[in-house]
Amino acid sequence: MTEQRYLKPGRIQVQLLHNAVGWLTRHGISIAGSRELAVRGRKSGEWRRNPVNPVTVGAQRFLVAPRGQTQWVRNLRAAGGGELRVGNHIERFTAQEVPDAEKPELLRTYLARWQWQVGAFFKGVNPNSSDEELLRIAPDHPVFRITEQA
Repeated sequence: MTEQRYLKPGRIQVQLLHNAVGWLTRHGISIAGSRELAVRGRKSGEWRRNPVNPVTVGAQRFLVAPRGQTQWVRNLRAAGGGELRVGNHIERFTAQEVPDAEKPELLRTYLARWQWQVGAFFKGVNPNSSDEELLRIAPDHPVFRITEQA
């Protein structure tokens, strides 16, 4: 089994970035399209929240995990869906993990939109990188196709 990549955020980053963006999003202020992901914990069943940056490609929406195999990724795999929130607006969705072979276009689009915030986690790859370079890092970045529930 290969080692699963996970970049744990530093204490300052959690306090300044995650907590601030999460607070703003919970209070109805989205930073450049950010959302608060709410997903049930796979062990506790409790709601777990984390700021995320959804990206739209064509008519579909996706969640990309820039830090790799995070707790929210593991919880989303187990739960099969969750909620995206901004203030009081809640969007329930189901999630399907995307195979690595389908990720280059998705990662390219994600980086074009969010590189200013997450570029450091992508090993020098950027929106102008080749498909081969994006395929090389694809296993390090889980991607989920999200479909809104009626």
